[in-house]
Amino acid sequence: MTTGTLRVVCYVNQFFGQLGGEDKAGVGPQVVDGAVGAARAVQQALGGAGTVVATVICGDNYAAEHPEHAIAEMVALVAAARPDLVVAGPAFLAGRYGVACGALCAAVQAELKIPAVTGMQAENPGVDLYRRQVYIVQTGAEAARMLDEVKRLVGLGLKLARGEAIGAPSADGYFARGVTRNVVAGASAADRATAMLLDKLAGRAFASEVPRPAFPRVPAPRLVKPLEGATIALVTDGGLVPRGNPDGIEALNATRYGAYSIEGKSGLEAAQYDNPHRGYDTSWVKQDPHRLVPVDVARELEQSGTIGKLHETVYSTVGVATTLAHSARMGREIAEQLRAAGVDAVILTST
Repeated sequence: MTTGTLRVVCYVNQFFGQLGGEDKAGVGPQVVDGAVGAARAVQQALGGAGTVVATVICGDNYAAEHPEHAIAEMVALVAAARPDLVVAGPAFLAGRYGVACGALCAAVQAELKIPAVTGMQAENPGVDLYRRQVYIVQTGAEAARMLDEVKRLVGLGLKLARGEAIGAPSADGYFARGVTRNVVAGASAADRATAMLLDKLAGRAFASEVPRPAFPRVPAPRLVKPLEGATIALVTDGGLVPRGNPDGIEALNATRYGAYSIEGKSGLEAAQYDNPHRGYDTSWVKQDPHRLVPVDVARELEQSGTIGKLHETVYSTVGVATTLAHSARMGREIAEQLRAAGVDAVILTST
């Protein structure tokens, strides 16, 4: 727990650090004494509770194109300033900036053991990537109300630095982190559920204790040609990889996928494949990979003329705990490659 006046370091991108716009997005990490640019709003929000001793600035392109190197450089600059708290952003809806804010906060917490806080709009990809590791305050999409947004970041940051109890996401304004805590309720679960049901039936306002995630609806595309003339591809999020996992696909929270040739193969030999997936018992798939990726049956369908052709590349990743942002990115990249190869439809197998 930190008492007294806090030492605070802020991180901003090239625009909010007043270096310039996209023409300066390639600028590498640098540090300026005191509060610069948007960091002045942090100083104003801190009042007498703390002092912004340094502002770290890094261009969005540099942070996105050299992520590991950029974060390592910025962590070193932060460490040299000896802060009690790091405030990154807020990044609003700026994607590159948001991802960098989340990555820096996560690294500062893990490596320097210093509390950190940032802020983003709900659709910023940095939210899905880092909300479980970092306290991310919900903000608007634009910087029109910068000081008001920063006040909420600073309020939560002061609690973290002082070791005070953090309230629920709805109370302290941050994105839910997937952390479950036991609390003493005034009524049993059955009574609370019944009360919510009665409120719902009566058209009264109520709040679920288990909020459902909201995912965008994706309409199913229509197959534009008969199966007898269609090229079909096999894709899986069940984690099948060649022996040795050459692409280093993570066992959970995957950021990578693999593309594996099945050209000339009528089936998959168990000795040639492995499965790093941690979300289910993979022993059955390791015994027979066709339980996950049915190349054998697909070849039979191809030979019988039921389908026109089996695509000669299988795409695979691990789906357990993978963020929506990484899932969407990998899906887009795989879809682009399949479209370029003339694939008409996909059989997507899961666990």
